[in-house]
Formats: sequence, C-alpha cells, structure tokens
Amino acid sequence: MNADSLSIIAPAKLNLFLHITGRRADGYHELETLFTFLDFGDTLHFTPRTGEHLVVAAMEGVANEDNLIYRAAMALQQQYLCRGLPIYGVDIAIDKRLPMGGGVGGGSSDAATTLLTLNKMWGEHLTFAELAELGIKLGADVPVFIYGQSALARGIGEQLQAVNVPQCWYLVVHPQVHISTAAVFTHPDLTRDSAKLPEHWQDAPHRNDCEPLVKKLYSEVEKTLDWLLKYAPSRMTGTGACCFAAFENEQAAQDVLEKLPNQWQGFVAKSRNKSPAHTALGLA
Repeated sequence: MNADSLSIIAPAKLNLFLHITGRRADGYHELETLFTFLDFGDTLHFTPRTGEHLVVAAMEGVANEDNLIYRAAMALQQQYLCRGLPIYGVDIAIDKRLPMGGGVGGGSSDAATTLLTLNKMWGEHLTFAELAELGIKLGADVPVFIYGQSALARGIGEQLQAVNVPQCWYLVVHPQVHISTAAVFTHPDLTRDSAKLPEHWQDAPHRNDCEPLVKKLYSEVEKTLDWLLKYAPSRMTGTGACCFAAFENEQAAQDVLEKLPNQWQGFVAKSRNKSPAHTALGLA
C-alpha cells in the first residue's frame, strides 16, 4: 500500500458543447458532447489508517447513500474483497469547492478520484476499464474522469473518443441555483432531435441543447449568460447551472471575475486535456 497521505484535486469539467440527438426506449438520451477538464476542483484527502475500515467524512446535508465518495469507496472495496485482493484502511475527507447541481461534474469527479486513488493505494489491481464499469453505475460522467482525457462522448456519454482541445482560461460563474439533471432530461420541451455531428465535427456549429430550456425555467441562468456575453461568448455547461466564457489569458478572466455581481459565485481556471488527478497520481 502507498503509506503516504494523498491530497488529490478532483477537477471540474466543462461540456464545451452538448447536442441531444435522440431518446432511447429506456428513457436515456443519445448525445454528443465535448468534455475538457479544469485545474480547479474539490480536494480529497486520503489518509492511511490501521485495519481495513474505510472512513468517509460526512458531507453536510448529504446522506451516505447519496454521497458518491462513500458509494465509490464501498463499490471498490467490494470488488477487491470479491477478488480476494488485500485492502487497507483509509480515512477520506473533502474540501468542497465545486457547487452541487452546477453542471461541472463535482460529484462524478469526486467518485472517480476516489476510485482512482484507492485503487492506486491498494496496488492498482483494477484497470481503467474496470474502474469505469464501476463508475458508470454511479453516474454517466464518471467514466470520463476515470480515463482522465478530454474526450468527445457519444451514446449516453459512455462512448469516449480521446481528443485534444485548445487550452485556454475560463471564467466559470455559478448563479446560485440548483438544477436537477433528471428534471431537465424529462422535460417535454427539451430539444431531442439534433443532427449528429459530421466527420469533421470541429468545424460544425456547436451549442448546448439544454440551454434554451434551462434559461426559460431559471431566469438567473439567463441573466448570467447575458452578463458574461458582454465580455466573451458565453455558454452553459451540462444541464447547468454554471455558465462559462473563454479568455486569452488569466488576467483577462480575472478582470471580469472582479466585476461579478455579488449574488453569484465564480472562479477562474485553465483547461487541461489531462485530468489533474491523473497527473498527481502518476497515471498514464
């Protein structure tokens, strides 16, 4: 076992675009989306302890059955035990920085970082593919964090094609509203018939198909997008509520952040094609 304590950033993600191309008989949506990572996120702390117990610090207002860190840790522990592999006790705590229900993948990133880090501490007996199989049961976005590479995702988000996208600085703004992904995807007014991307998808027009509906349902999201648009092209990530705009350098993004209305929260971060968690853990 890795006997050292580890503090790992569970990075935010952005959906640079999100097209919904259909709805399956089981209710899941077919989509095409481009994921990239940010060098900003929650920080998870993993501290070895004697014995074999996993102790996950409670998150305020979140029951264990809804805590993706706890569920990921228990799922991996069960896999190791079923295979007769040795496990070791670990205390897991979190410094929460990413908003819940914000569309930046906080819970999914926390779950993936938990799976990756514990697997590393316990000897790396499971492959990325095996970890992703555990992760998809926790959330559709978990696998992209497991593989840790900017990716074009298709299907219900599980078909990942690694890509490199231009890196830049982003201002991300949370308008302080919580949006239910399930409520967006079940709404009758959601666009579900976008054309599939052409072969040279980089040159095609891109958008977020959830954005018009969310703007209609949540006026604060529309206000945020309009405010950002004064400084740079703005877009919503995922099903919201976070909105973002790209800038050429850190100072330009910071200058706009300083003008942010008091009722919203925001942060500036650089995009990364490789997840900061993978870099910290020395994963290929």
